[in-house]
Amino acid sequence: MGKITVEDCEIEGVKVITPKVFGDKRGYFMETYQYNEFKEAGIPEIFVQDNQSASKKGVLRGLHFQKNFPQDKLVRVVSGEVFDVAVDIRKGSRTYGKWFGVILSAENKKQLFIPKNFAHGFIVLSDYAEFTYKCSDFYHNDDEGGIAFDDPDIGIEWPMPEGMTKEDLIISEKDTKWGSFREFTENRK
Repeated sequence: MGKITVEDCEIEGVKVITPKVFGDKRGYFMETYQYNEFKEAGIPEIFVQDNQSASKKGVLRGLHFQKNFPQDKLVRVVSGEVFDVAVDIRKGSRTYGKWFGVILSAENKKQLFIPKNFAHGFIVLSDYAEFTYKCSDFYHNDDEGGIAFDDPDIGIEWPMPEGMTKEDLIISEKDTKWGSFREFTENRK
């Protein structure tokens, strides 16, 4: 091991990964994923699907999860900067309903590992951002679930992009219709 540094977060299972960057006058090189390195660091998941999205400043995506086919995710930003959030929705977890957020950027090259049964979302802080994520299960369109990004019981402290307010955010119609965390919890019983 040695090509990545892994920081455990206050929510069990969530990890911030910083790859070792080899740079010189030509630019840089880094391994963004290597199974044996990640396994040794306590992340043995096998990923079956890679996704990439592009968004402009003020786009907020989330909070999303898969209900019956939960996914582990390894996320990073290849261009720009986002504030990325994971919310613990694991039944019986001591941190149920708690959130963790971190800035991911092309500059800091950090990645976030989000275990199964977490809701996930991000807000774009830069003018433009490209976001990539590896998933441990395939996406099932009819299995998607969500929670309102501004749910007061979760209380995520979303940073606002410079010059913007909450009213300026760009949110999909679908993401404006997710229910509350309380409704999610009551419907799970």
